[in-house]
Amino acid sequence: MEIGGVRRGRVRPRIYGSAYTVEHCHPIQFYNHPPTENITLKEFEELASERLRVLRTVETIGLRHARGSNDYRSALDAEMRKLWNDGILRGLTRTKINDHFENEELMKKTTNEKADVKNERRRDHISHFILRLAYCKTEDLRRWFISQEIELFRFRFQLMNNEGVKAFLELHNLHYNPISNDDKAKMINELKNSRYGTSEEGVDKSEYYKVHFTEVLELVRGTKVYLEKGFAFVPESELVVVVVSAFRSRLSRDLVVMSRSLPRLLEEGRLLPLLYDLTQQYLGQDFDSRKSAAGNVTANMLEQLSKDSYPLCMQNLHQNLRQYHHLKHWGRQQYGLFLKGIGLSLEEALKFWRMEFTRIMDGDKFDKQYAYNIRHNYGKEGKRTDYTPLSCIKIITANPPATGDFHGCPFRHFEVDLLRQRLQSFRLPNDGINEIVDLVKQGHYQLACGRHFEIRNNLDVKFVPQHPNQYFDDSQRVIQGLKPTGGVPSAPTESSGISLVPVVSKKTAAESASHCGNEFASESDGVDLVDPSCWDDMDIEEFK
Repeated sequence: MEIGGVRRGRVRPRIYGSAYTVEHCHPIQFYNHPPTENITLKEFEELASERLRVLRTVETIGLRHARGSNDYRSALDAEMRKLWNDGILRGLTRTKINDHFENEELMKKTTNEKADVKNERRRDHISHFILRLAYCKTEDLRRWFISQEIELFRFRFQLMNNEGVKAFLELHNLHYNPISNDDKAKMINELKNSRYGTSEEGVDKSEYYKVHFTEVLELVRGTKVYLEKGFAFVPESELVVVVVSAFRSRLSRDLVVMSRSLPRLLEEGRLLPLLYDLTQQYLGQDFDSRKSAAGNVTANMLEQLSKDSYPLCMQNLHQNLRQYHHLKHWGRQQYGLFLKGIGLSLEEALKFWRMEFTRIMDGDKFDKQYAYNIRHNYGKEGKRTDYTPLSCIKIITANPPATGDFHGCPFRHFEVDLLRQRLQSFRLPNDGINEIVDLVKQGHYQLACGRHFEIRNNLDVKFVPQHPNQYFDDSQRVIQGLKPTGGVPSAPTESSGISLVPVVSKKTAAESASHCGNEFASESDGVDLVDPSCWDDMDIEEFK
């Protein structure tokens, strides 16, 4: 497997072979230079998945706590330690950075310990550039990637001691030199008054750096620095803002450049299915009916369960199915797999869909055009792939609904007025509705869904949904008087210990295979192709 570079004739993605590089001289990197070594497709997938897990952890902690707060730092530190203990990109998740600072000469030594440190940094380096490939394609993807990488960089930079910071600045030619004591003495009153709670003694003990104000707009906006003739005087405690600004600028520029080169880099096509799946990959527990007490949920229970525990996306599908007695293909996929995940058996699923569809068609048409697809989702037809329910990120980013469709995420795909009307039907307080709508306008769709859950269930805990079936499970936990999980992705467990009201108990499975609908996959790479049966019933009449 290779990334980058050009050959004569056909252009092929490649990673060149590398020796020791400047990127591995320090535990924290600016990722200025692309990796230069050959790796296998297996390692490509492994590194991408591990880094994505780290970034999703950063995102989740940022949703649950105010970024920059003590609670945020404590929670992120705890999660990084867990990831490090699990062996996930230890060069990236290590919190004891100062214990593993090495200069270039020490890193060249061949002891096992130094080799391990070098390999950790190598994996950090390569994994970053793999996700650059996956997340450079659109403005939304770039914005998400930059946001999480910046927060991770900020967190790790603040773990370094003065020696580590000095070495980092020298390594990356960041010439932020502190002002002299004489200059500091001349403006000591201005420096003291520029920050609330700063004393002359505090100014005297701290180093101050003179940088152009455009490099620290965050501090200028917060009136946290003294400005004079276009320059800001930044205390050493806020130096991270300067470095983060430089990192953000470089990363943003490099992602735009890479997005323009992506078609040429991926001309061969082997990486397309891998990169496509990365941006929609769900890393929490799967909700596989094979691991649940299948059959305990019946078709007759769904109406009441939809009122008590369905997320808004599934409620919308259920209500429109009951009203029009039909859903188009992607609506049936989204709702059908959700029902499978809560424990509806194949027999009960066939009964439920037949009961609705035969209100507008005869039984023969249902059997010929729709029953096969239902059995296919349960792994009884075609390739016998046992598909798992769609996650929130899959629903939000893939296959947006067109006219006559009811699938998708209401918080992402509804017009604001329609969403407000639907929320009012729950008799939510106006303040709560306004809060949800504000989150939607800011693009925080999962936060909006979580806030809906909190208000609906009168909870004072932060809930961030990652999966519709997890929303359902947590709703059942609340009904039973238990505490919800909070929506944070967790590693698959043998049993979640939740039993449905009134009957079902739920278990989880390991990470799932690709869902039907990945048009980029190819058999030669070991990635499942879309089974033609997925499209069997998508005739022209469905799109009228």
